[in-house]
Amino acid sequence: MSVRVRIAPSPTGNLHIGTARTAVFNWLFARHLGGKFIIRIEDTDQERSRPEYTDNILEGLKWLGLTWDEGPFYQSQRLDMYKQAVQTLLDKKLAYRCYCTTEELDDMRAKQKAAGLAPRYDNRHRHLTEQEQATFEAEGRKPVIRFKIDDDRTIVWKDLVRGSVSWKAGDLGGDMVVARAAEAGGVGQPLYNLAVVVDDMDMAITHVIRGEDHIANTAKQILLYEALGGQVPEFAHTPLILNQEGRKLSKRDGVTSISDFHKMGYIAPALANYMTLLGWTAPDATQELFTLEEAAKTFSFDRVNPAGAKFDWDKLNWINSQYLHHLPVNELTDLILPLWKAAGYDVDSQERPWLEQLVALIGPSLTRLPEAVELGQMFFTQEIDFSEEAREQLQKEGVKEILESLLATVEGATLTEDTLKDAIKAVTKEKKVKKGLVMRSVRAALTGEVHGPDLIQSWLLWNQNGQDGDRLKQALQTL
Repeated sequence: MSVRVRIAPSPTGNLHIGTARTAVFNWLFARHLGGKFIIRIEDTDQERSRPEYTDNILEGLKWLGLTWDEGPFYQSQRLDMYKQAVQTLLDKKLAYRCYCTTEELDDMRAKQKAAGLAPRYDNRHRHLTEQEQATFEAEGRKPVIRFKIDDDRTIVWKDLVRGSVSWKAGDLGGDMVVARAAEAGGVGQPLYNLAVVVDDMDMAITHVIRGEDHIANTAKQILLYEALGGQVPEFAHTPLILNQEGRKLSKRDGVTSISDFHKMGYIAPALANYMTLLGWTAPDATQELFTLEEAAKTFSFDRVNPAGAKFDWDKLNWINSQYLHHLPVNELTDLILPLWKAAGYDVDSQERPWLEQLVALIGPSLTRLPEAVELGQMFFTQEIDFSEEAREQLQKEGVKEILESLLATVEGATLTEDTLKDAIKAVTKEKKVKKGLVMRSVRAALTGEVHGPDLIQSWLLWNQNGQDGDRLKQALQTL
């Protein structure tokens, strides 16, 4: 059997991390077994679907590296196929027209609630006579199409994540609406459960991999596969992504869309790596860093935990930092330059080698890309903003003389790492002070801070631009 899986997002919002994680699992499973990964856009909700959301979803999947083999297919272009399936159910007497009004349905649910019963459709129009139908149509009622559900049936399937799952058909809420209201004799807009089944049959989907919140839909859809004569695929219901309180991650928790993570400075390989770990464990449980291609080699649902996966910002930050720290300098520079330009830094006046040296200097301190803006700021501004700690350091006894001696030694000179170290060593010996005092004082003078990236490399960058002497003079003027 050739494995065929699909991801079928609705373009009613940006690509959510839950949908993206489902896409990751689909992609990994398909690649592991040499199968096909298919994209289908479920855009039949015409009121809420937006082309910009479709673009966001497709761009997000591409950015994550989730290349697809077929599609994207659009449900809005396949309506005739769904309506034909509904007509087939009507012809088989497996579906019927229901003329209940909204008021009648509300009254029915209110009585059920008052009696302590779960709300459900009571199938009251399942056996209407032709005369009763004609009467309702004469009243101008527009019927929906309902699929007949045998309440005595128990739907059972073997879930790749959860093992044997069973669902009582009597708990599915009564006969299911599969098409919206339409003029008498017509078929209205087909609904989700019907369209999904028709699509999966038409696309020969072998495995449906989706979140556990679809389990009830699976029970309904199995009945529809059978009614339409389709091959029931295998199912894998993956754990939900939870917030720190153990509830399903939602917009109320803040950042949830892939484009938001992108803007926050997480890079695609790191985010994809982290999403893989949201519910799945590699055979070597100690391995936490891997590419999608590496994960696909060992991916299986045997190692997917059915329990909810808590979203851990600290773990994501750590993974992202590891990827940033191991990126080639030229690639990291390409990612950082747009951020520096957006911050107003004059990067165009700098030579590429100098920019890459700066990136190599601050790279080991990065957790997310935007941090490069603050870390790089001092190298693009001539005015030094001295912190209180730096001012205190500069006021210490002997610091003025140390800085004056260093300035006299290095001003106008082209420095190397060795000549700079020799100059510091010479001043330390000349002034008979500890090296730590010299280094802390020079850092405070050049950077305006008492902590920061490697001092020698920072100094060399300013020296290449002829700015180190000016910065030391600024510090001396504060004394």
